[in-house]
Amino acid sequence: MQHLLTAGAQRALALAELIANNSNDQVTNPRHLLAALAHEESRAAEILQSHGIVQNLILQEFELTLPDSEAKSDLFMTEVPLELSQALFRFPQLKDVLNRALEQASQTSLPVEIGSEHLLWGVLKTEGPHTDWLVNQGAISSDSLAASFQGEHQQAGDPIDVDFAFRTVPATVCDQTNTFRTIDAAANRLREGLRVVEDFLRFALDDAHLTRLLKTTRHQLTEALQFIGQDSLIASRDTLNDVGTAISSTSEFDRPSLEHLVQANLKRVQEAARTLEEFGKLISVEAAAIFKQMRYSLYTLEKSVLTCVSSQHRLEDCQLYLLATESMCHHGCGPAIREAVAAGVRIVQIREKEMSDRQLLEHGRRAREWTREAGAILIMNDRPDLAVAIDADGVHVGQDELPVREVRQIVGSRRLIGVSTHNIEQARQAVLDGADYIGVGPTFTTATKQFAKEEYAGLDFVKQVAAEITLPWFAIGGINAENLPEVLQAGATRVAVSGVICRHEQPGQITRALLDQFTR
Repeated sequence: MQHLLTAGAQRALALAELIANNSNDQVTNPRHLLAALAHEESRAAEILQSHGIVQNLILQEFELTLPDSEAKSDLFMTEVPLELSQALFRFPQLKDVLNRALEQASQTSLPVEIGSEHLLWGVLKTEGPHTDWLVNQGAISSDSLAASFQGEHQQAGDPIDVDFAFRTVPATVCDQTNTFRTIDAAANRLREGLRVVEDFLRFALDDAHLTRLLKTTRHQLTEALQFIGQDSLIASRDTLNDVGTAISSTSEFDRPSLEHLVQANLKRVQEAARTLEEFGKLISVEAAAIFKQMRYSLYTLEKSVLTCVSSQHRLEDCQLYLLATESMCHHGCGPAIREAVAAGVRIVQIREKEMSDRQLLEHGRRAREWTREAGAILIMNDRPDLAVAIDADGVHVGQDELPVREVRQIVGSRRLIGVSTHNIEQARQAVLDGADYIGVGPTFTTATKQFAKEEYAGLDFVKQVAAEITLPWFAIGGINAENLPEVLQAGATRVAVSGVICRHEQPGQITRALLDQFTR
């Protein structure tokens, strides 16, 4: 059954979101919705005003700010009612309020859309600072609001005079057993697939970050099934008569590698989530909304897992990453890069801040020739456009440069994207954004980039990343032959260096010395 919100209720939710954003709050909460309900010309506003509650009082009490008129007009263009499932997806933080609103709207025998007055009921039934304030004001409560609903709608059980006859529908038509049976099978399929992926993340990748994300998805499944009813699912299960158990194909037994295995199971859980979402709509809009969120989360998880596996293969031999700057090199970039790659460096970044675009283009083309001859990867720092122009293998960006999404649109799918990170949250986000590798630092003070003393992440950050992230990453910042053992001991298996090679009179010799430390 579909549960719709009126256009007025939809506008109130949209305005609540604007008030939250304008008040610099992270999520939309019942206080924002209370202020929005008092703003609109609606049944909720009338009820609030009849109890002496106006919008300015709410804004002042909770330090909220209204958006400007232009922002409001842009958002309120639509008059099409929303389904409750759509509202739950858009405003998950208001789940309790929306469920209470549905509860109140369902008290009548006639179909009633969820209106602003029902949202107000949901706000008042959801405990928080707003309810305490209203009580202290001696104003409206959920009980007094319930009284105002009396007589507005036909109550359940009241007789209705009609001039037509009802046709009795056989009970079998309304039987939801097959729906429960389908949901049960899809939930089992999803649960089993998630377990396979989790075991891969735990025992093959050893990735704590992605494992934790997958566990969150499993908790979402449990939460959604509570709306469906576990007893109904078990009672409807009929494995012995499931025709699908006797159907198989040769491809389901074809798993040539761990990567194929995990990819097959990621697709399996996505398909199961879609089945759950669609059939869940027949039983519970709340469950369907959660299944929809899960499906989108699984798409992101699939991208992160497969990118991690692919990048590990592409960067398998890249232990030492050279960041080359012309002005820093003792003999210029040419000798430094050529000697370093000859000595075993497999990835080089052009890092130039002073060159003009035309100079950098010509310099990049030369570096492309040097690295291609040696079979080394070439990365362009900060400039995705020039990375494409010189046919580099990728681009590296910092936290203040273009986000991964925009960089990907410029460089395409085959080029690597590296992202500098300075704390564990940035590192986790880079994995989800689709970075192919990350820089982790600064580890020590460095001459190539200035940071305030408190901004140095240090070895503790290296240890954090080593403990939970397996997307290829390079410790960076002030690393040299003397402190490299500390970095390796902290858990790094790849490092990026600059001055220690560029400034050396014999770049090849120091490169070999650094690489030797990885095998000790």
